[in-house]
Amino acid sequence: MIRALVVEKDEESGKTSAAVREIEESDLPDGEVTVAVEYSTLNYKDGLCIGPGGGLVRSYPHVPGIDFAGTVESSSDDRYKPGDKVVLTGWRVGEAHWGGYAEKARVRADWLVPLPEGLDTRQAMAVGTAGFTAMLGVMALERHGLAPGQGPVLVTGASGGVGSVATAILGRLGHEVAAVTGRPESADYLRSLGATQIVARADLAETTKRPLEAETWSGCVDAVGGPMLARVLGQMKYGASVAAVGLAGGAELPAKVVPFLLRGVNLLGIDSVMQPYENRLEAWQRIARDLPMEKLEDMVRPARLSDLPQLGADILKGQVQGRVVVDLTA
Repeated sequence: MIRALVVEKDEESGKTSAAVREIEESDLPDGEVTVAVEYSTLNYKDGLCIGPGGGLVRSYPHVPGIDFAGTVESSSDDRYKPGDKVVLTGWRVGEAHWGGYAEKARVRADWLVPLPEGLDTRQAMAVGTAGFTAMLGVMALERHGLAPGQGPVLVTGASGGVGSVATAILGRLGHEVAAVTGRPESADYLRSLGATQIVARADLAETTKRPLEAETWSGCVDAVGGPMLARVLGQMKYGASVAAVGLAGGAELPAKVVPFLLRGVNLLGIDSVMQPYENRLEAWQRIARDLPMEKLEDMVRPARLSDLPQLGADILKGQVQGRVVVDLTA
């Protein structure tokens, strides 16, 4: 038997409930590789899948967990053999396919990436989908010309999972990092990760009629979206880029095209779900090289399967700081 967090839905009321229970290994979905899951993590999507579903879950009962790291137990694909350490993010695992909130997972071989040298499975999930997305954002900014010494790089939603890792990576790479947060108590935490400047969320939350403001930011990793992203676009330096990695502040973008036309600002969409294998491998290798592991540990909050129903509700309310690492071996 396998312990798993199982979400079920009452057909009459439409309400969902999540609880830890035992399932048979034969209940696992089809796939070429069975992985003994060691660690998973908690993301905003996981909160939706644990709770109301958010339109992400196709059928019930369901096992959430959009990422995991562990050891291959069996494989019918030549690329993986028992004992291999692997990591998985994306591909709608934990949404349309049973995910990492179980002691074992069965998935397609194409969805896995070998764990890079220099990372263990716990560290990989301290990074998780959030950190993987942050690295994709940094890589996109670099491809569009971002380099240290050009001026401050803005990180919105800096106290969250994506923002925390983006702050640490950018700081490690030698950038000045301006971290945006609505939590004054997070200032010391963000400085410990590498932020050189703390920006109050309220300073960017107010709308302005001016299409352009002073050229301030040499780049931006934006995890918020909505009106804040619109405001930030008008503050970017000439030719600078914004990597849009999240929408915690809303999916609407009440922006003007003036920053694109008069300053050549680039808005780069970052998708972590369907990234091809080569990009995934590069991002994980960069994470192992460029993310300071001692600072990663400062972000981590350990959890067990039984903690997830409450933590899922907390993350939807914006009450989770840093990275929650779920220990499936505990």
